[in-house]
Amino acid sequence: MDNEDIEIKVLLEAVRLKYGYDFTQYASASVSRRVKKALSESGLEKISEMIPRIIYDRKFFNSFVRNLSINVTEMFRDPLFYCELRERVIPYLQTFPHIKIWSAGVSSGEEVYSLAILLKEEGLYDRSMVYATDFNDIVLESAEKGIYPADNIQKSTKNYQKAGGRESFGKYYHADYGSAIFDRSLKKNIVFANHNLVTDSGFGEMNLILCRNVMIYFNLELQNHVFQLFDSSLCNNGFLCLGSKETIDLSVIADAYMPVSKKHRIYQKKIHRQGGTLKNAE
Repeated sequence: MDNEDIEIKVLLEAVRLKYGYDFTQYASASVSRRVKKALSESGLEKISEMIPRIIYDRKFFNSFVRNLSINVTEMFRDPLFYCELRERVIPYLQTFPHIKIWSAGVSSGEEVYSLAILLKEEGLYDRSMVYATDFNDIVLESAEKGIYPADNIQKSTKNYQKAGGRESFGKYYHADYGSAIFDRSLKKNIVFANHNLVTDSGFGEMNLILCRNVMIYFNLELQNHVFQLFDSSLCNNGFLCLGSKETIDLSVIADAYMPVSKKHRIYQKKIHRQGGTLKNAE
């Protein structure tokens, strides 16, 4: 282990002890790249110099966390995934009087608003409660505002149409001073909350969990921890949706799920645990 790797390890441990954010099980290459980005923006020369700043300067820490957050997203990202959600998951959810959904690692919110639009168009929004979570308070605040650059709207509109959208996309936002401000009605049944997948407990009896393009940054041990968290949070026959480069196949809970759309990483919980054994769900 070279000096730089040691400095990164000590820095991450300082973050864990001081603030409770545990990045120690993130994929090492990804963490190293993001720490170096934070260093270049800090004006400091060595990673070790960031440690006292992180411990004693909350503003500096917030800036550091922004670099470690995964904030790359867009409206209706991977449009064919939303087509599969409409065709294969929505009909099942329509059989429930109340629906609970967890969108984990929501980042700046584009995915959760995409989901809200889909639920509205399928007549499910008014009986749904969506929990939108992320460990980064700054991006959560942005997500709750639902304000995005108008320059992104053309791309968002194309994604929406490819995702099977049934209205004019302009119905869901209004433009103002170079921004697209999404309609307040989309937020009515969304709860934005800080949640750390590494350290916090899950939510109970979810019908649908989305965590897309987040776990590719975790090592195998942390992936399995999060999969178990999701498994304990999903009701029997609930659905788990992952990103296009993620899979449940090699995880500790793989046998408890069946693929609904293997290509688009949608899985359904088919069995539950009882007394330490696996048992077919009723």
